[in-house]
Amino acid sequence: MQTFVPSSIMNGTKVATRETDALLNALASDLDLGTLAPEIRKAATYLLENSSEIGVSSIRELARAAGIKPNTLVRLARRLGFDGYDEFREPFREEIRRGSPSFPDRTRWLQSLQQSGRLGSLYALCVDAALCNIEETVSGISEAQLTAAARAIWASRRTFVLGVGVHHPNARNFAYLAGTGMNEVHAIPRSGSTPVDDLAHAGPGDVLIAMTCKPYRREVVDAMAMAREQGLVTIGISDSPASPVVTGADHRFVVSVEAPQFFPSSVPVIALLETLLSFVIAIASPDIVSRVEAFHARRHALGLYVDNPTG
Repeated sequence: MQTFVPSSIMNGTKVATRETDALLNALASDLDLGTLAPEIRKAATYLLENSSEIGVSSIRELARAAGIKPNTLVRLARRLGFDGYDEFREPFREEIRRGSPSFPDRTRWLQSLQQSGRLGSLYALCVDAALCNIEETVSGISEAQLTAAARAIWASRRTFVLGVGVHHPNARNFAYLAGTGMNEVHAIPRSGSTPVDDLAHAGPGDVLIAMTCKPYRREVVDAMAMAREQGLVTIGISDSPASPVVTGADHRFVVSVEAPQFFPSSVPVIALLETLLSFVIAIASPDIVSRVEAFHARRHALGLYVDNPTG
């Protein structure tokens, strides 16, 4: 029998020391040896054929689906060197938290937390992920990078900010805030348009900020390639240095977006965009102050704000 060494101790918490594929390989090896008892063999076969279920299903759900008793899965986990089934399952749950499986798998995992009464742990995981993502993102970006990108934006004839799906509101927010002091910042795609249509007449002197994370949106990738061909200065924001909107970009920013929820986090993207815009305002010409003042004075004069909410 092969014994899988499951974990080490770190700050009192057991942490898996091998990836899930090593666990599955260990199960497959035991099957090949032909030394498993019939019920355990049945359990191992089911897990190998349905490995995506391990991280999202309870021990009772898996046992029912495999036609075995829950204790058989406990025995199988112990055979691999774990204290119990929950410890065996943890690397598969961790893989889901890291975002490796599909969005439906992540959704099912979130549902499993409710069923097992672990919503408190989900709250802690979400908060911790947001803080860690911001910390990891800013640690990989220098002041020089931000300053260079900011200077390109301020010097541009027009700046296009491209985001689709979950990133479209991020693009619109950047363009809206930039519009308090700049005239030609446009969130794309515009309503009823496509990114390549919106960039059809763009060229040297213009800037494109494009953002997309895995799975990468084709229209964003295509627009970035088109922008480079047309001579725009390009700023790519994505979750990997190998992302097609980062490779080849004039200014490159990699954000950490892993989170326990079912979709990549927007928190670090928003934080980066707000920081980048702050740099743009900081390096802008002095007349930016009067532009921002005039923008807000006009809004107050039109009565868009409640100046004395307690009165």
